[in-house]
This record gives sequence, structure tokens and C-alpha cells, in this order.
Amino acid sequence: MRAFQENIEKLKQEKYRLAITDRRMSFSRLVTALVVIFLGYQYYSSGNFHLLIAAVITIITFFLLVRTHKAVKWKHELAKIKIQINQDELSFLQTDKLNFEDGVAFIEHDHPYSYDLDFFGPHSLFQHLNRTGTVHGKRSLAHALLNIQSEKEIIHTQEAIKELAPNIQWRQHLLALARLKPDSEESHNELMTWARKKPAKFIRIILGLSFVLPLVTITLLCFYLFYSNELAGKLGGILFLTNLAILGSYTLKIKEELLSTTKTEDILKQYSFLLKVIENSSFQSEKLKQLQAKLTSNHTRASQAIHQLSLLFGRLEHVSNIFASPLLNGLLQYHLHVLRGLSNWRKIHASHLEEWLQVIGEIESLSSLANFSYNNPKAVFPTINQENHIHFEDLGHPLIARDKSVTNSINFDDQSFFILTGSNMSGKSTFLRTLGVNMVLAGIGAPVIASKANVHPLPVFVSMRLSDSLTDSESYFYSEVKRLKSIMNRLDQGQCFVLLDEILRGTNSDDKRTGTVEVIRRMVEKKALGGIATHDLEVCKVTEEYPSQLSNKRFEVEIVNDELIFDYKLRDGVCQNKSASFIMQKMGVI
Repeated sequence: MRAFQENIEKLKQEKYRLAITDRRMSFSRLVTALVVIFLGYQYYSSGNFHLLIAAVITIITFFLLVRTHKAVKWKHELAKIKIQINQDELSFLQTDKLNFEDGVAFIEHDHPYSYDLDFFGPHSLFQHLNRTGTVHGKRSLAHALLNIQSEKEIIHTQEAIKELAPNIQWRQHLLALARLKPDSEESHNELMTWARKKPAKFIRIILGLSFVLPLVTITLLCFYLFYSNELAGKLGGILFLTNLAILGSYTLKIKEELLSTTKTEDILKQYSFLLKVIENSSFQSEKLKQLQAKLTSNHTRASQAIHQLSLLFGRLEHVSNIFASPLLNGLLQYHLHVLRGLSNWRKIHASHLEEWLQVIGEIESLSSLANFSYNNPKAVFPTINQENHIHFEDLGHPLIARDKSVTNSINFDDQSFFILTGSNMSGKSTFLRTLGVNMVLAGIGAPVIASKANVHPLPVFVSMRLSDSLTDSESYFYSEVKRLKSIMNRLDQGQCFVLLDEILRGTNSDDKRTGTVEVIRRMVEKKALGGIATHDLEVCKVTEEYPSQLSNKRFEVEIVNDELIFDYKLRDGVCQNKSASFIMQKMGVI
């Protein structure tokens, strides 16, 4: 927390210095512009050649000031964004306030675990983790949360997160750059559609004329201006119109190249900045080095290629300028050369564009997980095994504040499946979610909220919060049966980690008990690891049939001084106390 406070103070000082420089540069530009006007007027009045030289030098100075001022404003804006990043982080750690996108667009109701474990949406795991600034970063983080990795991939991801976690300045600089000119799904999709188009074709003679005619046109017009040669002027005028006519024949192709998305040039420039930061970094972990190695095409750096594309789109957009476009194209066939540049770019680099943007996204995703690791210094990276060992000590939920979190330990080495009982509000569902979320975090290479963890990464399946599907005309019960069927089918292919919470709620008590017991038996037969929560204590008797595979776990509640006391501590055995009647009596229901 102290690091964020120190960053805010340093950045505020930097922002103050840049604001002063910004004002000075604005004043200098104004003064320089006035000097240019004054020198121009004096030269016009006196014809003094020295005044013309002074005016030209002042004009050059003005444009240098414009360029420098633009860089200062860019740094000033970047400093403001970095201050906001640190303030958001501080607010999150102090008050749990989430000023981050929640990933609601990534909700999949039929996903094996993400919907049941609240991975996306308000106050979700995604919102807690998300420190991405681009569309690609959000996609990559969502993809990571939705897919368990192989053992090798997990180890490589762990190494990358460990490397990035302490490098807070680098991570925040990357995020600030991504936030300068936010992209969108629309801009991404349109850019990808453009990249997949076939390059524009040019007639060879037209390409040759695009170089020769402008040269001849400018030469003839110079003869006319300096020597008052009327023939040169007429011929220059004819060639000027010829250049426009040639450009006009490519008008449709130019319009096809123009993207409807605004700020394309700025978004591409932001991508080039992000890529340059990644390219210039000295990474040690294998995963980061592999991602970095993808950023080269035909001996050209990705950042350079993307920056070139940004410039080309910026130049192409000038075609709509009713003043500059006729002059540029009449003299230089300017937009024909831009069109040719875009065509060449597409031939050389278009096939790599999506991969480059995916690298940005993967780095942002890793940076988000590294930030999670940094904010949770007591979290651990689990030891990964392939011997069905799953063991957590002092396991907590990443979304519950540390001062309010009650941790529990669990070991699947002795029995592979547990039956969890407990009264209402005793913590059964929270514990199942805690277990499920941390199993996924372990399976994607992230740290887990525990003091110690040894995990065999397995496919995770959860059935906890299914909803009626009105569009599919499905009842809650049928949706749940479908989920259970998909779990059974997946278990036929290999071991899975399964968490079930009070299944078969849409049927009568006897049918529910019989069905639950049979589901548990199938879980044992198919060698599933995990657990099931139930209120039916009779279900717990099935452990007697499989003492080496099944165990009973419980959460208890005590009534002290006419008040319910929950300690949320996991114990062995079957729940003994009940709270439903007591709560209804306290509230005057019965």
C-alpha cells in the first residue's frame, strides 16, 4: 500500500512540473508565431533577404516547439493516468472499491464453472483481477480464467507472474499507455477485417507515372513561377489535372481502405507504444521471452510496423480534406502513394497483425495476475503435481477482505470426495466457491489464497447457481440434470474436480435424497475429486459404503446468549446443530 502512496506523491510532483512546462511551451509557441508574422510583414515591406532567412528559421523553430510541446502534453496526460491507476489501487486495498471493468460480456451460463463461481460481472473475480487497458488484454484475461492449463504451461505462467509482480513501475506504465487512447471491440474487428482483405492491385504503368508525372509537374510549375514561362505553366496545369484524374480512378479503392472507426491512427500508435515497451524489456522467464520473440516480421519490429501503419492511415484520412487533398494529389499523387504503402504493408505484415495484438493482450493478462500477486503477498504459488495430490492449508477466498476472511485447510489425499453438511448461513456455499476459485487460479498459473498448496490441475466442474432458461424453455431442474449429465460424460474421459451444491432442488425430498446418493456413488465410481454440500443428513450415510473414498465434513453453528454464532471453521463429521427454526422464531415467522 505504501508503494502506491509514494507513487502518487512522485507522480503529482512530475505532473506539476509538466504542467508548468506545458504553459511555457504554449506561450513560446504564441510568441514564435507572432514573430513569424512580424518578420513576414517586414520582409514584405522592405524586401530585405535577411528578414526572409530569419522568418524561415523562426518557422522551423515554431514547428520544433510544436513537436516538443506535443511530447510534453503526452507525458503530462500519462502522468495523470498513472496517478489515477495508483489511486484506484489504493482505494481497492483500503475500501474494496472496484474501479475496474467487470467483464460482464464474457459471462457464459453453460461454462463448466465460471458462471457458478461468479467469475464475470459486478464484484466478480475478473473485476478484482482486471488491470488491462485494451480489448486484447480483456479477452486474454477472460480466456485465461476460462481454461485450465497443462502442467508445463502453469509452471511457465508462474515464472512470468513472479518476474512481473515486483516490477510495479513497468506494469503501471504499460497500463497507462493502454488507457491513453482506449480501443474497442468495433475498432479491433474493423482492423482485423481490413487486414484480411486482399492487397490493392496497381497497373505498372500507373505506378511508374505516379513518380514521373509529379516530378515533371513540379518542375514545370517552378519554371512558371520563377521564369514566368507561360508554356511551362500551361503544361504544368494540364499535368496537375492529369494527376488528379489518375488519383480519381483509384477513389473507390481509397474509400475501401478508409476505416469508419474514428481515432484509428491514435489507437494504432498506442499499440506501437505498448509493443515497443515489450520489445525493449529484458525478460528472464521463458513465457515472456517466447511472447517477445513473436514481435518480429521480416526483420522489422512489430512496434515499427504498427507505427508505420498508423502513419499511413493518418495520411489516408487527409483525402477528405477539401483544401489539402486537391493540392497534394494534383502535385504529388499523394494518396496513390499512401494507397500503395498500405497495399505493401498488408502484403508484408497483415498476417502477423493479430498475433502481435494477442501478445499485447497476453502480457496485459499476465500483468493483471502479477498485480494480484503483488497485492496479496501472503498468497502462494502452489506446487504442481500429476499424482492426484490436492492439498490446501489456510485456504481463503480472494474476493473476501483479509480481515474478514476465515481460512480452512483441506486434503484430498485420504478421501477423494467429501459430503459437506451445515445449517443455513454456516458457510457451505462460500467454502465450495473458495475451493473452486482457488483450484482454477492454481490451474491457470496464478497464486492462491493459502499458506501452502499442492495441486494436481484438473478440469473443474461446478453446479451451484444454475438458472431457469426461459429462451430454451428449460426448468431449473432440467438445466441441473443437463449439467450433471455433462459432468458424468466428462468424467468418462478422465478425472475432474467436481463441486456440487444442494443438487436436485426441483423434486420431492425422497426423490432428491435417492438421486443425490446415486450421484455421489457415480462420482466415486468415476474417481472424481471434490465435494457436495447437502442439508439432508441421511445422505451422509453413504460414506459407510466407501470409507476410503468418501468423508463427511461439516460447518457448525452455536446458540450463545440467544444469538447464533458462526465460526465458519471446517470440521470432520456430520453437522449436529440446526438454525432454521431458531432464525424463524427470532424473526417472528413461527
